[in-house]
Amino acid sequence: MTIRQIALTTVLAFGMAGVFVAAGADQKLQMKDLPAAVQKGVTANLNGGTLKGLSKEVEGGKTIYEVETTLYGRTRDFLLDVTGRLVELEDEMAMDAVPAAVKTALETHGKILKVESVTRGKVVTYEGTVEKDGKKSEVAVDANGKKVKG
Repeated sequence: MTIRQIALTTVLAFGMAGVFVAAGADQKLQMKDLPAAVQKGVTANLNGGTLKGLSKEVEGGKTIYEVETTLYGRTRDFLLDVTGRLVELEDEMAMDAVPAAVKTALETHGKILKVESVTRGKVVTYEGTVEKDGKKSEVAVDANGKKVKG
């Protein structure tokens, strides 16, 4: 192989790698860019909240739309499938609304900065952002405070 062929092969390889990386990244969208069914799903699930952002992502070969909103000054984000069906809902919670077992479990990981309830179907878990020794991390637990994959 000549130096020119090696250089061309290298450029093509890096270019293709960039395409694959970009394919997995979130694609920012506007409401007009969404399919009609997803637009209806956004409207139906907004519940008086303020729309902050929309993005499209492919997870496990399935297209998911992420809708970022705020409601009463707290974050409220949700995921919709291509039919506009609600897949997941994340609601930021007031600290006094966090179940005691959840709060206790999260406190073992550090100072609690934020807690969100995450509803996927009929299953509710809690994601806490905690800080310990100056480092922030996220911890997911169920209603009994048992750690779950998050």
